[in-house]
Amino acid sequence: MTVRIPTLERYLARQIYGAVGFVLVGFLALFAFFDLIAELRDLGNGDYQLRDIFSVVVLWIPGHAYELFPVVVLIGTLYVLAHLSSNSEYTVMRAAGLSPVRAGAVLARVGLAFVVATFAIGEWVSPLTEEAAQKVRMQAMQSLIGGGLDSGLWFKDARSFINVREAREANVLGGVRIYEFDTAYRLRQVTEAARGEYIGAGSWRLLEVSQTMFGANGPTTARYVEADWRSAVNPDLLNVLIVVPERMSAWKLYKYLQHLAGNRQKTERYEIALWKKLFYPLATLVMMALALPAAYMHARSGMVGVKVFLGIMLGILFHMLNSLFSHVGLLKQWPPVASAAVPSLLFLATAILMMLWIERLRPLWVRLRG
Repeated sequence: MTVRIPTLERYLARQIYGAVGFVLVGFLALFAFFDLIAELRDLGNGDYQLRDIFSVVVLWIPGHAYELFPVVVLIGTLYVLAHLSSNSEYTVMRAAGLSPVRAGAVLARVGLAFVVATFAIGEWVSPLTEEAAQKVRMQAMQSLIGGGLDSGLWFKDARSFINVREAREANVLGGVRIYEFDTAYRLRQVTEAARGEYIGAGSWRLLEVSQTMFGANGPTTARYVEADWRSAVNPDLLNVLIVVPERMSAWKLYKYLQHLAGNRQKTERYEIALWKKLFYPLATLVMMALALPAAYMHARSGMVGVKVFLGIMLGILFHMLNSLFSHVGLLKQWPPVASAAVPSLLFLATAILMMLWIERLRPLWVRLRG
C-alpha cells in the first residue's frame, strides 16, 4: 500500500495550521497582557490615557507575531506530530510509504505559507504598526524623536554636521544648526534656524535663519526670514530613529545603510539586522525540521505534553541565541551574514543529527546492546 501524498499533505497542513494559529493567538494574548501592564505605569504621563495605551498595545501585536512565528511554528508542528505518533497515525503513514525524506518534503511545502507570512509581516505590517505605535506614544507623552541625547539629534551629510534640538514630528524640526566644512574640514559656515519644515524632494524650508560665514576677512553674519536647505536628512531618516533596527523593513534598512556608508559611519548593527531580516522567515522551515523527529518517537518515549514542553524550551533557546549572536557578532566584528545565519544553521544541523540518530544510529545501538 502506498500513501497518497497530496491527501496526506492537505491533512497535515490543516492540522498544523490550526495548531500554529491556536498557539500564536495564545502567545499574542499573553504578550499583549504584559505590554498592557508595562504601559499602565506611564498612564497620565502627559496626555497618555487608556485609549492611547490600548492603541499602542494593539499596534505592537504584529511585531510580536513576527518575533514569535518560528517559536509557535515549532510548538504547533511538534504538537501535531507528537499527537499523530501517540495515536499511531504516523506509524500507519510510515507503513503506507511515508519515508523521512518525503515527510520532510511535505513539511517544507506546508511551511512555505509560514515563510511568506513571516516575511510579509516583517517587511510590511510590523514596521508600519511599530512606527505608528511610537508616534502615538510620543505625541501623547509629548516626547521627542531620539530624545535620549541632551544635545539633541546629530547627523552627518557629506561635509556637513547637523544638530536638531527637537523633533516631535518627522517633517518638522526645531532648533536646527548646520555646520558646513570645506574639503580640508575647516569650518566654512554655520546656519541656525528656529524651525525647519520638509517641503519634499529632499528640501527643507528654514524659518528665522541666521548664517555665519567664515572667510579670509573674518566671520560675517546674515539673517533671513526663511531659506531653503537641501539635505539627505528627510522624514524617512528621522522615522528610523523611533523604530529599532530589528523592527524595520529590509528596504528601509538597506536605504539607511546606504546613507551611513555614504557618510563613512558605522554600519555593522544595521547590516546584521538586514541579514537577520532576510534569514528569519526561513527559520520557520528550520523549526519544522526540528519538530519532525518527534513523529518518530513512540508514545512510550514520552508523552505529548513533555514533547511540547521541550518544544517551548527549544523555541526560547532559539530566540535567545538569535539575539545573543547579534550582539556577540557586533562585539567580535564577525561577518554580518554569519551573525544572522549561525543560530538557524545550528538548529538545522541539530534536526539532521536527530533524524540520523532515530533512523540509523538508534536501531544499530539497540542491536548492539541486544
